[in-house]
Amino acid sequence: MCGDMKVLKGIFFFIMGLLMAGCLGILICALNPSLTAMLAERVESLDAAHSGQTGESGGLGGLFEDGEPQPDSGTADRDQPGINSDWLEGRNGYEQPDSDSLETPESVSGRMGYEPVREEALEIDDAEADDLSEAVDPGDTGSDLTFDQEIYPYYAMLEADMQRIYSQIYANAMSLTASFTPVTPVSVSQVKTVFEAVYNDHPELFWLDTGYSCKYLRSGRCAEITLKFNETVNDLEGARQAFQDAAGGIIAQAQSLGSVYDREKYVHDALAQLAEYDVASPMNQSAYSALVGGRSVCAGYARAFQYMMQQLGIPCYYCTGYAGEDHAWNIVKLEGDYYNVDVTWDDTEDSDYGYFNKTDREYAATHRRTGLSVYLPACEGAGTQVQPAPDSGGDETGGGGTEAVGADSPDDLSGLINPNPIKPMEWQSKVKVDPVPSQPTAEERKQENLDKAGITEEQVRSTMQEYYEDCEKLLKGVGKGDRQFTSVIPESLWSSVERAYNNGDYWKGYAEKALREMGAENFVIQLQTERLGGGYYRLYHNVYTY
Repeated sequence: MCGDMKVLKGIFFFIMGLLMAGCLGILICALNPSLTAMLAERVESLDAAHSGQTGESGGLGGLFEDGEPQPDSGTADRDQPGINSDWLEGRNGYEQPDSDSLETPESVSGRMGYEPVREEALEIDDAEADDLSEAVDPGDTGSDLTFDQEIYPYYAMLEADMQRIYSQIYANAMSLTASFTPVTPVSVSQVKTVFEAVYNDHPELFWLDTGYSCKYLRSGRCAEITLKFNETVNDLEGARQAFQDAAGGIIAQAQSLGSVYDREKYVHDALAQLAEYDVASPMNQSAYSALVGGRSVCAGYARAFQYMMQQLGIPCYYCTGYAGEDHAWNIVKLEGDYYNVDVTWDDTEDSDYGYFNKTDREYAATHRRTGLSVYLPACEGAGTQVQPAPDSGGDETGGGGTEAVGADSPDDLSGLINPNPIKPMEWQSKVKVDPVPSQPTAEERKQENLDKAGITEEQVRSTMQEYYEDCEKLLKGVGKGDRQFTSVIPESLWSSVERAYNNGDYWKGYAEKALREMGAENFVIQLQTERLGGGYYRLYHNVYTY
């Protein structure tokens, strides 16, 4: 009898354990819709394999590889769904430092504020999905868009089908189409990867929020994507103008400088001067907050720096990770080498360019990449960096002077004739020293570039606003018929001009108003580009108006 009671008691506790494990599993799935979708996808794929059929999930791709489930994109740094493994081969080399060893310097403690992409996922049934397909369309698919992988690395990371979703998200964000159906089958986890790629590549989409929502079927296939926009969409035209004006002044000044390094440093310093760290600043994940509002957190600093560098034609990437808290900074490409740049941490009272143009090894103690940023190129450059001048005595020089030194600069300066170049040279010997030729000023370099291009400064349209105003005036001037007019722009502006014609911004920029005043009903334009030298392009606008 006693033995029977022990058996019954054992069975009872076993059943209770199963029930508790089941309840725990249900709770976990309810709190993590991505996991729910992934498990449903797994079950369906196994059923299909057993029956010898592909099933609905067979076209999704990326959820499972070699029969093993992949982790959710929010928890895996090296195995995210939708990533093109062929493209990544040999392109990276970044090694994550041990997160336990990271230390946040006291001088920059708390200067973080990056918010990871937020996903809201809602499971729907087949009937709701059918209703969606009738009520919601794909919107602008972006099928005519192209993205240079040198400037937009997150796009290049994606599989071909995911690049189609990327183009669709970008195009609908540009046209403010909030809800749309995916142009190709995509899973919940893949949508998160692609949305993050779009967001990281395009700081000019300052009205796009860091969150989005997705309605999905039990199989895991996403049926509808809904974007979220911030308050700037209430007057987007005015916000765009304010954004371009704020960035344009810095970009124009940087453009006049001779070297890529000088342009980068100017933008870095100008942004640090313009913006102030403020965790309470509105829309602080956007470049708009730093450039127009003048207050932001690390995300706003990094996206503003990225935008201006892109406009200057300098590859610059938005990099996210961990630095004691969630944090964002930049990776910039100079003369073929990659460097880390953290403008937020350099924007302090005692700034000494401690986080400007540094290698991964130099960042290993403080910064650790996460998410898609682990796929960005490793920063191993050894070129010019800004370092504090030895014994500079900031008060004597008017502000903590700096000097550019190469990677092979001597650590011990005691053997140099003049270890402190800020002080006058003391007489050492009667050895004849050839005078160092003077370096041209920024204005002289600019004039040299203009002369090389065979143009005058008055001919150059340095911002999109100047370009639009010039095109409007010239288009009205040439009149109707088969005509041509030309404009001159700096090379750094070409990516913005090209994008304006790809996404249709040029129409609102100048064409619509000009054609209305001309009384024209139809308009065709073909653009040709000529490299003039000196960093300038001449654009030939071949138009037919009637």
